[in-house]
Amino acid sequence: MTKKTIENKQKEQELSGKKVLIIVENLPVPFDRRVWQEARSLHKAGAQVSIICPTGKGHEKSYELIEGIHIYRHPLFRDANGALGYLVEYGTAFLFETFLAWKIFFRHGFDIIHGCNPPDLIFLIAWQFKLFGKKFIFDHHDINPELFEAKFNKRGFFWKLICFFEWLTFKSANVVIATNESYKKIAITRGRKLSKDVFVVRSGPDLSRVKSVTPRPEIKNSRQFLISYVGVMGDQEGIDLLLEAAKYLIYEKGRKDIQFALVGSGSSLSKLKKLSKEMGLYDFVTFFGRAPDQILFETLSTADICVNPDRVNEMNDKSTMNKILEYMALGKPIVQFDVTEGRFSAQKASLYAKANDPVDFAHKIEMLLKDPKKRAEMGEFGRKRVESKMAWVYEEPKLVKAYLHAGK
Repeated sequence: MTKKTIENKQKEQELSGKKVLIIVENLPVPFDRRVWQEARSLHKAGAQVSIICPTGKGHEKSYELIEGIHIYRHPLFRDANGALGYLVEYGTAFLFETFLAWKIFFRHGFDIIHGCNPPDLIFLIAWQFKLFGKKFIFDHHDINPELFEAKFNKRGFFWKLICFFEWLTFKSANVVIATNESYKKIAITRGRKLSKDVFVVRSGPDLSRVKSVTPRPEIKNSRQFLISYVGVMGDQEGIDLLLEAAKYLIYEKGRKDIQFALVGSGSSLSKLKKLSKEMGLYDFVTFFGRAPDQILFETLSTADICVNPDRVNEMNDKSTMNKILEYMALGKPIVQFDVTEGRFSAQKASLYAKANDPVDFAHKIEMLLKDPKKRAEMGEFGRKRVESKMAWVYEEPKLVKAYLHAGK
């Protein structure tokens, strides 16, 4: 065995003897790609990993052992509306998570609780085990005060309550994992965390999974070009703005050579399908809903342009969207609105439309449709940027470093 091989083996076992419990409430695992990548990396580094998450389509089993990782799932009342709905959703989730945490504590044990928001309530479970000397790592996926404003366009009592829960979460955490520099700044300013206790671990794509497959021309519906979107179908994702851009291109500009393919699910999916039909786009827009990876990657591999119509607001401006990095990994040119973290991720792989302006968004799409050379150059830039700087392989050591710091 060579010296380099020995060093690599030692590095892979940096967390040997550590026992980790990851709690995530909004998505099942391994469907939640970031959480699954983190779990696999921690396991590879020598840690024993258990996960608590909700059930979901294709992930209905209450317990599974996958790749040596223990996954415990619980039911979840989804798509809450109003204060009562959220109380039911979060209250039942808290009860299930508490029960499963104690079950895992006695069955497998853990040294560190790794809580992934939303919501900012997992500190309530961490508090129970801090009495036994367990550490709490807060994995900051969403900035919930900004998310609340984006969804409801107001502040008020519940916004103040969310801010309070966020503050308690930061206060309770031994270490904070931020998904980008904007989130790190929030942890330091709003959360009053020391810079040394905050680690940026971006959601870089796993290039062994995110890769091109054989295109399926039939997705284009006998048209020349395919515009693809992958992601959540909610109000703040701006899919209605994308539909407005599609309508402008097809009926104002006469571009009957374009098909739109939208992959993903969410609380607004039914409403968006209805809106698409009302706008006369039924034959030009395909909604795939939540789809397996094979369909997702076939759609992206077939696409000529990929889009991110997230509205420009405080939430989206400061958040890194996984879809942008996946588009780049597959070498696709992008059109999006001009937001801080979206521009940082994509740089020259994207064109940037005026804030929340569907007509300018449509113009940017048409610019690329007319310029195949530009599309190729942008796609190549994005692919190389991910391969050389932003893939998960570059984030994995930062995750391990955060864990080593928490264990001090």
